[in-house]
Amino acid sequence: MKKYKNCQSCGMPLAKDELGSGTERNGTKSEKYCSHCYMNGEFTLPNLTVDEMKARVKQKIVEFGMPKFIATLFTRNIHKLERWDRVK
Repeated sequence: MKKYKNCQSCGMPLAKDELGSGTERNGTKSEKYCSHCYMNGEFTLPNLTVDEMKARVKQKIVEFGMPKFIATLFTRNIHKLERWDRVK
């Protein structure tokens, strides 16, 4: 199985997730998603679009004190993550 370093929904480094990662329905840790995006085998915001996710992540990065242009760089490839790649 592939080992992921970043959440395949928002791009956050899984190592930075305060809960370690999201969880599957059976309670095991998710290999792909962070706890902000995925809990109990379901997306926490299932109807979110990729553009809405990019906006949410940009806002969080700016809240942490990073300049907007850095936030834009960090979010430019969210659409390539597995959650969004299969939506096309």
